[in-house]
Amino acid sequence: MCANCGFPAAPGHWTEAGIDKTVDRLQSRHRRASILRNALQPYGLTAHDDGSTPGIEISTLTGNIELAENLAAVWEVAERLCGKQIDPLSPAYLCAEEDGYYQSAEN
Repeated sequence: MCANCGFPAAPGHWTEAGIDKTVDRLQSRHRRASILRNALQPYGLTAHDDGSTPGIEISTLTGNIELAENLAAVWEVAERLCGKQIDPLSPAYLCAEEDGYYQSAEN
Protein backbone atom coordinates (compact mmCIF):
# COMPACT_ATOMS: atom_id res chain seq x y z
CA MET A 1 0.00 0.00 0.00
CA CYS A 2 1.31 3.41 -0.94
CA ALA A 3 1.65 5.59 2.18
CA ASN A 4 0.87 8.74 0.18
CA CYS A 5 -2.14 7.78 -1.91
CA GLY A 6 -3.60 4.69 -0.22
CA PHE A 7 -3.68 2.59 -3.39
CA PRO A 8 -2.25 -0.91 -3.06
CA ALA A 9 0.72 -1.69 -5.25
CA ALA A 10 -0.68 -3.26 -8.40
CA PRO A 11 1.12 -5.91 -10.45
CA GLY A 12 0.12 -4.08 -13.61
CA HIS A 13 -2.87 -2.90 -15.56
CA TRP A 14 -4.34 -4.72 -18.59
CA THR A 15 -2.95 -1.92 -20.78
CA GLU A 16 0.53 -3.16 -19.83
CA ALA A 17 -0.09 -6.72 -21.02
CA GLY A 18 2.93 -8.24 -22.69
CA ILE A 19 5.41 -5.88 -21.05
CA ASP A 20 7.84 -8.06 -19.12
CA LYS A 21 10.77 -5.86 -18.19
CA THR A 22 10.54 -3.18 -15.50
CA VAL A 23 12.26 -0.66 -17.80
CA ASP A 24 9.72 -1.32 -20.56
CA ARG A 25 6.84 -0.96 -18.08
CA LEU A 26 8.18 2.41 -16.90
CA GLN A 27 8.64 3.63 -20.46
CA SER A 28 5.09 2.54 -21.26
CA ARG A 29 3.71 4.39 -18.22
CA HIS A 30 5.59 7.58 -19.14
CA ARG A 31 4.41 7.37 -22.75
CA ARG A 32 0.81 6.84 -21.64
CA ALA A 33 1.05 9.87 -19.30
CA SER A 34 2.36 11.97 -22.19
CA ILE A 35 -0.59 10.96 -24.37
CA LEU A 36 -3.00 11.70 -21.52
CA ARG A 37 -1.42 15.14 -20.99
CA ASN A 38 -2.12 15.98 -24.63
CA ALA A 39 -5.69 14.67 -24.44
CA LEU A 40 -6.50 16.47 -21.18
CA GLN A 41 -4.80 19.79 -22.01
CA PRO A 42 -7.87 21.34 -23.73
CA TYR A 43 -9.79 20.77 -20.47
CA GLY A 44 -7.20 22.62 -18.37
CA LEU A 45 -5.89 19.39 -16.89
CA THR A 46 -2.60 17.57 -16.89
CA ALA A 47 -1.55 13.98 -16.18
CA HIS A 48 1.60 12.77 -14.45
CA ASP A 49 2.93 9.30 -13.74
CA ASP A 50 6.26 9.16 -11.93
CA GLY A 51 6.50 5.40 -12.34
CA SER A 52 6.66 4.65 -8.62
CA THR A 53 3.31 5.90 -7.30
CA PRO A 54 0.42 3.55 -8.02
CA GLY A 55 -2.02 5.36 -10.27
CA ILE A 56 -1.97 8.45 -12.46
CA GLU A 57 -1.97 11.96 -11.00
CA ILE A 58 -4.52 14.28 -12.63
CA SER A 59 -4.26 17.97 -11.78
CA THR A 60 -5.86 21.28 -12.66
CA LEU A 61 -3.99 24.45 -13.56
CA THR A 62 -4.99 25.84 -10.15
CA GLY A 63 -3.32 22.97 -8.28
CA ASN A 64 -6.19 20.60 -7.45
CA ILE A 65 -4.82 17.06 -7.64
CA GLU A 66 -6.49 13.66 -7.60
CA LEU A 67 -5.07 10.22 -8.21
CA ALA A 68 -6.75 7.91 -10.70
CA GLU A 69 -6.23 4.29 -9.72
CA ASN A 70 -5.90 3.15 -13.34
CA LEU A 71 -6.48 4.25 -16.91
CA ALA A 72 -10.24 3.69 -16.74
CA ALA A 73 -10.52 5.93 -13.67
CA VAL A 74 -8.64 8.79 -15.39
CA TRP A 75 -11.78 9.90 -17.22
CA GLU A 76 -13.94 9.89 -14.07
CA VAL A 77 -11.35 11.93 -12.16
CA ALA A 78 -10.85 14.31 -15.10
CA GLU A 79 -14.59 14.93 -15.44
CA ARG A 80 -14.90 15.59 -11.72
CA LEU A 81 -11.99 18.05 -11.75
CA CYS A 82 -13.06 20.03 -14.83
CA GLY A 83 -16.81 19.82 -14.25
CA LYS A 84 -17.77 18.61 -17.70
CA GLN A 85 -18.04 15.38 -19.64
CA ILE A 86 -14.91 14.21 -21.46
CA ASP A 87 -15.09 11.84 -24.42
CA PRO A 88 -11.72 10.09 -24.87
CA LEU A 89 -12.94 8.87 -28.27
CA SER A 90 -13.72 12.35 -29.54
CA PRO A 91 -12.63 12.92 -33.15
CA ALA A 92 -10.34 15.67 -31.85
CA TYR A 93 -8.09 13.00 -30.32
CA LEU A 94 -8.40 10.16 -32.80
CA CYS A 95 -5.80 11.63 -35.17
CA ALA A 96 -2.86 9.71 -33.75
CA GLU A 97 0.62 10.44 -35.06
CA GLU A 98 2.93 7.54 -35.82
CA ASP A 99 4.82 8.15 -32.55
CA GLY A 100 1.61 7.73 -30.52
CA TYR A 101 1.04 11.34 -29.49
CA TYR A 102 -2.38 12.79 -30.13
CA GLN A 103 -3.01 16.11 -31.79
CA SER A 104 -6.21 18.02 -32.38
CA ALA A 105 -8.06 17.07 -35.54
CA GLU A 106 -8.12 20.76 -36.49
CA ASN A 107 -4.29 20.93 -36.73
